[in-house]
Amino acid sequence: MSGADATRSVNAAAHRSVARDIAEAWQRERPGTPVSSIGIVTPIWQLAKLFGDDRRRVLARAGVDAATLDLLSVLRRGGPPYTLNTREIGQRCLVTAGAVSQRVARAEREGLVTRRPARDRSRAVLVTLTQAGHDLVEATVDQVLYREADLIGSLTPERQEQLAELLRVLLDDVQDRLGDRGMGQVGQL
Repeated sequence: MSGADATRSVNAAAHRSVARDIAEAWQRERPGTPVSSIGIVTPIWQLAKLFGDDRRRVLARAGVDAATLDLLSVLRRGGPPYTLNTREIGQRCLVTAGAVSQRVARAEREGLVTRRPARDRSRAVLVTLTQAGHDLVEATVDQVLYREADLIGSLTPERQEQLAELLRVLLDDVQDRLGDRGMGQVGQL
């Protein structure tokens, strides 16, 4: 076993024991309390915090905030002509109309998007990615996604695929149980 593998093994054991220790403490203090979720949910919470903190650091170095990148990414993923109405942006970003308005206004001031009324009589506002916005999202998305690929690089491609599938199954089930289908887009670039 290489030094890096041994370190990962020790770290994995330590994280497993944190969840195990929590479960054992609850069993001791409240016998019969269901604790089977702790070994799954606790690491997911820890990972979410680690990934979120790291993404914020990457974005800070790139000079962009998460909300702006979310807006630019939604427009970029939409494909040419990189234009969506504000309702579509809200649905894809999972934010309120007020939050969309604030994001668009900030990005427009920075020259990253333009907005104009729709040609139909719908009162819709169309938001279009500018060249500066396109350039920023292109550079930033690579920084974020390469970094995240590096962070999960200890998993083989097969394990990454297995984990992605298990997480998809769990997310679908939890969304169904909670009646909240919107959360599937969190964090998408």
